[in-house]
Amino acid sequence: MTVRSLFDAGDIRREFEDAGLDPKFIPIIWKHVIQNLKQNSECQEWDWEKQVPSLPSAAYSLLRSKFKMPLSTSVHSVFHSSDNVTSKLLIKLHNGAFVEAVIMRYDTRLGKYGGKPRPGGLRSTLCISSQVGCKMGCKFCATGSMGFKNNLSSGEIVEQLIHASSLSEIRNIVFMGMGEPLNNYSALVESVRVMTGSPFQLSLRRITVSTVGIIHAINKLHNDLPGLNLAVSLHAPVQDIRCKIMPSARAFPLEKLMNALQEYQRNSEQKILIEYIMLDGVNDEEQQAHQLGKLLETFQVVVNLIPFNPIGTLSQFKTSNEQKVSRFQKILRGTYNIRTTVRKQMGQDISGACGQLVVNQPDKNFLQNAGSMTDIEDLVM
Repeated sequence: MTVRSLFDAGDIRREFEDAGLDPKFIPIIWKHVIQNLKQNSECQEWDWEKQVPSLPSAAYSLLRSKFKMPLSTSVHSVFHSSDNVTSKLLIKLHNGAFVEAVIMRYDTRLGKYGGKPRPGGLRSTLCISSQVGCKMGCKFCATGSMGFKNNLSSGEIVEQLIHASSLSEIRNIVFMGMGEPLNNYSALVESVRVMTGSPFQLSLRRITVSTVGIIHAINKLHNDLPGLNLAVSLHAPVQDIRCKIMPSARAFPLEKLMNALQEYQRNSEQKILIEYIMLDGVNDEEQQAHQLGKLLETFQVVVNLIPFNPIGTLSQFKTSNEQKVSRFQKILRGTYNIRTTVRKQMGQDISGACGQLVVNQPDKNFLQNAGSMTDIEDLVM
């Protein structure tokens, strides 16, 4: 028997409509489910009348017959980084496969923003997976080494947020985990709509979707999710280098991608986050910094330089040294006036850093404290 997620919005909405029930009850059911899961995460049996009061009797009949349990996934294990800034959740799907989600904790009072001390305090960002594995095959990414297994349903995506919320209050969501989100477009859109609706009520401006550049999906994204933050894994300023390290770039040529981004920015009037992984001797020379600056000088962007994370024997690359990264950043800032940040690494000791998400156990021999880091929200706002 197929295990179904109560948080597959389209699925449960169709069930309610077919049964002649008002879909307005669905967010109420979700609210009670989330509250009860927080109080009793180990619940083995689900009593719908007890857990969710005051529903029509027909709704209870439907829930008992179609949704024995509200969640279709479970937390298999949780790993915490040595500095407790990062937590990685290994989540088991109903089909027996696993995905990973990563919680990254930030203190907004550290440093300055706009020349002034930061207000606020602690907040958490959740890095979410959208697929089991990935078909993009980026040479520097551990997830790509798994190959593509299957898409996640919208409910399986939302359940990552539910599981993570039991450990930390989640303020921001980044679709930067396993998979290419825009290759699972309908589930992505539906899950984001659930997260921004009742009872989750996350702000769309605190959700970021990262893509290698699926052009036809980028062309639809603003209409379907206006206000969403877009991040693009560019990683090279010219087509031939992109093709060498990102095989998918052959299907999405750089010129056409930049045209799509220009149209997206014209419609959304939002900054685009450009992700650029620093690979020693591949894309980190001064020439490439100037090429990148010229490519982006007409855009409103933030460039996030990402030190490459080792992925063991799979890796054919080396990490750019600090001097190269600093020089690259200075060229983009000084010559082209492009806001450029360097991503501090979080969760390397639990294989939860950028590019390291692959279903395995953390490498306990590779320890590195992350320190403070700029949250994604501060980059794109």
